[in-house]
Amino acid sequence: MHKGASANPIAPVSSVKISQITRRDVVDALVAENVRWSGRLEEPEFLARLFNLQELPSTDRRFEDAAGDIWQHRVNNSDWSDEWVFYDPRFGLMNGDDEVFLRFLCETIHPVVRSDATEASRLCQLYNQFLSNDGFQLVEHTRLSNKPVYVGRYVGVAATPGITAARETLAGTDPGYIAQQITRMDVAVINDPDLAIGTAKELVETCCKTILSERGVTFSKTADLPELVKLTSKELALTPDDIPDKAKAADSIKRLLSNLATVAQGITELRNHYGTGHGKAAGARGLESRHAKLAVGAASTLAVFLAETHRAR
Repeated sequence: MHKGASANPIAPVSSVKISQITRRDVVDALVAENVRWSGRLEEPEFLARLFNLQELPSTDRRFEDAAGDIWQHRVNNSDWSDEWVFYDPRFGLMNGDDEVFLRFLCETIHPVVRSDATEASRLCQLYNQFLSNDGFQLVEHTRLSNKPVYVGRYVGVAATPGITAARETLAGTDPGYIAQQITRMDVAVINDPDLAIGTAKELVETCCKTILSERGVTFSKTADLPELVKLTSKELALTPDDIPDKAKAADSIKRLLSNLATVAQGITELRNHYGTGHGKAAGARGLESRHAKLAVGAASTLAVFLAETHRAR
């Protein structure tokens, strides 16, 4: 780490694992959303939190070091592109160590840099959407003035059952909200099982309410998950018309759907009892990633079947 760099801890990385595709996707997303990566700081001030600019060379012969040419071309004249830092070889953000890239992203959402915690959380989700493809995530490490400070971690690439099918089948239903739910589940399975479980339940509820609304079926605003699944199943023709003993097949499918809904509801109830925010004793453990995978898998399978049946009818 350069002298004077931010001391955010990060899991050691032995080799470059974050691909250039992922890095470019992150940069493109920042440009598309017109995000100022240095937040409320001037760019030289931001970069000085990570690098010793006085020890880096200048690309402008009029100045002795990076501090001088960055100030000249980004503060005084602003004649470099907004994304210049990602392609400047002095910082190695596009092809350097994973640790450097992750530390840079964490710094863009540090409370000192970005005071709006909601905006920081949104950017963290945006980063994780791409980083998860290479097995990395930014997660909350500590808090500063009750605002999260993030750290990068390598968590590995492990497919969660049902996520891919859910993304392919459901994202088109509501490109904003449902796609966000699926991404949140996928990212949270490893590091925030409680969030993944809660989102899995919400995904099925959203799917059922969307189907019922599109079919003009009224439902109570207070309807719980099993009630919504039961009402949706009743509204849909669950089996093809030309199969033998259609009624018996429909009953079997309804039982399967009910079981999937029961799994998602049951794990959510466990989360409510043993999750965060309930005054657990020191050292107590909540639900783990394996529980989250079960809930996400069951919810995704259920939601995909209901959505595909709705479209088929």
